[in-house]
Amino acid sequence: MIVRKKAVVLLSGGLDSTTILAIAKHEGFEIHALTFFYGQRHAFELQAAKKVADTFNVAKHLVIYIDLKIIGASALTDNIDVPKTKDIKQIGKQIPVTYVPARNTIFLSYALALAEVLLSSDIFIGVNAVDYSGYPDCRPEYIKAFEQMANLATKAGVEGLTKIKIRTPLINMTKEQIIKKGLELGVDYSLTHSCYDPSLENLACGKCDSCILRRQGFKKAGIPDPTKYVLQSS
Repeated sequence: MIVRKKAVVLLSGGLDSTTILAIAKHEGFEIHALTFFYGQRHAFELQAAKKVADTFNVAKHLVIYIDLKIIGASALTDNIDVPKTKDIKQIGKQIPVTYVPARNTIFLSYALALAEVLLSSDIFIGVNAVDYSGYPDCRPEYIKAFEQMANLATKAGVEGLTKIKIRTPLINMTKEQIIKKGLELGVDYSLTHSCYDPSLENLACGKCDSCILRRQGFKKAGIPDPTKYVLQSS
């Protein structure tokens, strides 16, 4: 019997996290997917995450409930309008109000706990520092610092049972490259959801940073975007 290595994959149900799940699967890992309901206004992504996890037949899919609305201060968790823009050149020039304070640190901490229990050395997260909104917890230096901390802060790390690696295969890729990579690995992007501010019918707004970056990625890749938008115009 072949025993496959286990990997913890942070799965939001979005384009990037679905692609990294496909990459981890392709590398032969047994996938333990981790999804968070943290009070986000775009909670429809949880349904997308479940569809993705089922499609890839992951070993386990955990959904963890935490309430970041109590802390607020983000357009994704508080009574703050999600910014809409038509100028893609402005995206990433400053940290936007859609930044959720310490979100990736919180998510990675849960992933680290699960990895320690599983004796897994590999945590996959779909952060990107090229076509992204400018979040500070998506940068390579942040990932490197968290990885160092992870190996200092766990029993498994201190006793030498595991050496945690925070795997970020998309960090230096454009959205175009990410989409092409995912399609190579059989990703069905119609299952994914990226919009920060969907309609009551869960249609993507087409105007938030996440929608704009997604649409541009498909356009540059020369592939139709399967997303259902409120406004179908380009």
